[in-house]
Amino acid sequence: MRGVKLELRCPQRVHGIIADPQVDWSFDELLSELNAVDHKLQASSLVPLPFSKTHSSDLSVVVHAEKNRKPFVMHVSDDDDDDDDVVNSGHFACDEIYLSDDVDSDSDSSAEAQCSLMDKGGVIEGALIELSHEHQLSVAEEIRSRISAFGSDFTNEKEKLTNAISRAEKSKEARRELDRKRDLQYQRIIAEALDNHLTDVQRHHEYKSQIEEKKIRDDAAIEESKRKQKALQEEKVRQEKMKSEEAKRQAEKKREEEMKAKAKALEDEKRAAKEAAMLSMAESQRKAAEALTASNEPNKPSSVKGAESGLKMEEKRVQMYKQVIGKDVVSEMDSNKEYRSHGMQMARRIKTITGTKENVRTKADELVKLMNSTFPQSVNIGIFADKIVSQSTNASSNSVLYGYGHVIVMVTSKIPHAMEILLAKLNKVCIFTVPKYLSYSEGAFESREAYYKAIGYEEEDGKLESTDTYVGRLTQHMKLYAALIQTEVDGFRNLHGIEEGWKWLARFLNALPANIYTGVALQAFIELAGFGMYKRYKNQFKKLLNIISQDFLKALKEREDPKVTKVVISLENYIQSNEFLKEPEGWRLQDSLLSHGFVPNESDDQQQYYNNNNNNNNSSGGYGYKGYQQQYNYNSPNRYVYQR
Repeated sequence: MRGVKLELRCPQRVHGIIADPQVDWSFDELLSELNAVDHKLQASSLVPLPFSKTHSSDLSVVVHAEKNRKPFVMHVSDDDDDDDDVVNSGHFACDEIYLSDDVDSDSDSSAEAQCSLMDKGGVIEGALIELSHEHQLSVAEEIRSRISAFGSDFTNEKEKLTNAISRAEKSKEARRELDRKRDLQYQRIIAEALDNHLTDVQRHHEYKSQIEEKKIRDDAAIEESKRKQKALQEEKVRQEKMKSEEAKRQAEKKREEEMKAKAKALEDEKRAAKEAAMLSMAESQRKAAEALTASNEPNKPSSVKGAESGLKMEEKRVQMYKQVIGKDVVSEMDSNKEYRSHGMQMARRIKTITGTKENVRTKADELVKLMNSTFPQSVNIGIFADKIVSQSTNASSNSVLYGYGHVIVMVTSKIPHAMEILLAKLNKVCIFTVPKYLSYSEGAFESREAYYKAIGYEEEDGKLESTDTYVGRLTQHMKLYAALIQTEVDGFRNLHGIEEGWKWLARFLNALPANIYTGVALQAFIELAGFGMYKRYKNQFKKLLNIISQDFLKALKEREDPKVTKVVISLENYIQSNEFLKEPEGWRLQDSLLSHGFVPNESDDQQQYYNNNNNNNNSSGGYGYKGYQQQYNYNSPNRYVYQR
């Protein structure tokens, strides 16, 4: 059998023990060294050994020989072969084992070599070999398990990384899609904003062109009015000349007739005297008839100042008043006891109106019931209008007048004709509610007294009232009108609302002159309606106030009338201190008379001017702030600028 060559390489030291045998060791020395190694391994090993020795060699240990050591040589003899195979072994190494690849001699030679070694070296060498082999197997198994675990962890981490990358890609794609949508949205918003801006610019240019065209038309109208006025003046001068010539001819003719009369014979003197007496009687009868006609019919002055639209509206109201009420109904209301009693009941309700919600609601319901009584509707409406207008002069405060406005709106929304009759009555007693103004002229009025009666003065004990009394009553009537136009009641429609107040103010500034009467009327109107007008028209109302301050008040100051000083100061303080921004006392009805801490509803102040103005234009035939394009000029020969 072929010899087996074993080469075992172990480290120089294992746990402080030299594992390299020396060349000059004897067999006993080698055994003692192996026993010492065995004892140290058993004492220091943490892993239980597969077997342990039952005895140790009793050989003595010798001191190491020389320092020059040579590899240990193990000779294994082969029984079948005379030649000895020498197995050269280097240093022992536990991690490297070389075995011969001779298949035929694996089993036999191993057994024989082991037996030979066991016989010679004992079981310690075999134990070392077995222990080293098992250690290698355990280390290899641990390495394989760690490699397998590392592979599994690596696979898991790789899958996690793949999933994370996939999620990142999806998130990136989603973010890219979101950015694209946002870009599209921003582009759409920018495009819409640009389109709106261009639309606004176009509208602005159109508006400017309309203003220019309007200015050109106004200038042409002014020139035309100047031309007409000049023609009228020339025509008036021509007529006056014709009248003077006609008077001269009449005077000459009269003188001729007188001369002929004197030349007549004395026999005709009796007949001439008789004819003269008859002529004198006829003349006196004619003058008496004219005086009676003048006292029975209203004066028609030759110069009435007012906007044409306002005068036409007044005329319509007067006609309606005559149709509904008439002279017969008025006389019956004064003479009929039942009518007078009915009127007293209405007057009692109106007198007790206050500035509280419950009171206003109760009085309005009671008045509606009285107006729906068995009496004719014309009588009920006439009494209601007469009592409201007359009782307004006795109102103790502005809050009561605001209460009157609420009652009027609530009643007239159920009986619409009552509003026009009430306005006709108000226009009759106060011409400034139209608005219009009568200028005095000797040709239009017989006397100053007749003129004062025409503008609204009343007689007291056969004498005209004082100017202070008249101005006080005028103020109350204007406050009633101002309280009416700006009143808004939930669930009820105001048939003469805030847009009518805008028309009134424009007509007033366009047509009426500045004097004590118009100044008082304007002050009373602005005091009660200014807050409501500003709520609706905002900056446009401020423009009108600027016109009042710059033109109307300037014209009042130029009159140098001490009576108007107080009016000028009041209007200037109202405009300069922005009183129209503050809610007037009594403007908002109280819950009760003791409710001093009433908190206004903020939603009432959220009205937008342009929306309301559009609604007003649709409902009132186009009236709005656009109708007032040119500022009032009191020095202009033609001051009419308020147009439909």
